[in-house]
Amino acid sequence: MMKPIGENNDISVRQFTILVFLYSVGTAILVIPSGLAEEVKQDAWIAALISIGIGLLLVKLYLAVGQLHAGYTLIQLNEKLLGKWVGRAASIGFVIFTLITAAELLYYMGSFMTTQILPSTPMEATNIIFAIIVIMGVRLGLEVLSRSAEILFACFLFLMFILLFCAAPDIKVHYIQPVLETGMKPLMRATLLFTCIFSLPAVVFLMIYPSSTNDTRKAAKGFYIGVILAGTVLTLIIACTILVLGAETTARQLYPSYTLAKRIMLGSFIQHVEVVVAIMWFITIYFKMSLYFYAACLGLSQTFRLANYRTVVIPLGILMVVLSLIVHPNTVHYINYNKTTWIPFVATFGLVLPITLLCASAFRQQRSQSAANHPQEGE
Repeated sequence: MMKPIGENNDISVRQFTILVFLYSVGTAILVIPSGLAEEVKQDAWIAALISIGIGLLLVKLYLAVGQLHAGYTLIQLNEKLLGKWVGRAASIGFVIFTLITAAELLYYMGSFMTTQILPSTPMEATNIIFAIIVIMGVRLGLEVLSRSAEILFACFLFLMFILLFCAAPDIKVHYIQPVLETGMKPLMRATLLFTCIFSLPAVVFLMIYPSSTNDTRKAAKGFYIGVILAGTVLTLIIACTILVLGAETTARQLYPSYTLAKRIMLGSFIQHVEVVVAIMWFITIYFKMSLYFYAACLGLSQTFRLANYRTVVIPLGILMVVLSLIVHPNTVHYINYNKTTWIPFVATFGLVLPITLLCASAFRQQRSQSAANHPQEGE
């Protein structure tokens, strides 16, 4: 089995499953209820459930691509199946995609911190500090990231239980009624939005599976489990937000789950539960950003045949910080970007590229079989 350049450690199936879970939850836990409620109001949870099914189909696609050539990452598959020049162009595009998206997540972290928690702190300071932590994690390697994910996964589940427990007394069932009131077209748009944020970015795991997992068969099962668990958690968060705030209020909030937590008060001794949501989000966005950045560094090193991906971590980290300060001039631009540009951008690498690789592999196999069945004369 081929190892990624500069990476000698395997991760366990449990670690891989946890990484899939934390990555898939990602930024969605804080912002997705707003986007879905704007489209389909109280039916947002239905769009989330449908998207879980689509996500499982995409996992099947990614597993099929990952198993084309044992041990190859997506970057290595590009050149092997698409040829040197087309494959390298696709790889460079994928590196740009992962780096820009990591920078967007860094922007979003800085925007949240400076608007909700540290309003007097410049975004540059928060972005640099968080980027340093991401760079440290990626330089230490995938195994270290995976071990830290195991620890923080338990913390995430505990905090989520606290959030749901504290929100339960404020639930109003009539907020989620009537069901399927908005119609099919808005439901389809909401499902597409959720799929593009939740499911398609999982293509990044083709930089890990199967090259860095120690049991590919069980890791495939772990991929499914991670996506199902993440989808279930997001569906619960979406439903809980609507049941407490109502669909209209949820749609108007930039960070609805954070607003939900700020409203929770149990007597006079349990208040400021919003810190729970903030910590949950810090955990998931850190691993999502780290895996995007890891894919960018590893992808660049494999594209240009560098001896070790760690040589590009710091330069790309500096570039990530710079991009995070210019990629979105304001929050309105970011929201519009998610609804328009992001959809074809992520679909290009999360859907079109994997399907192209499968088609190229099938074509090569067919041509090889044809050549074997009809040998040239004189051979």
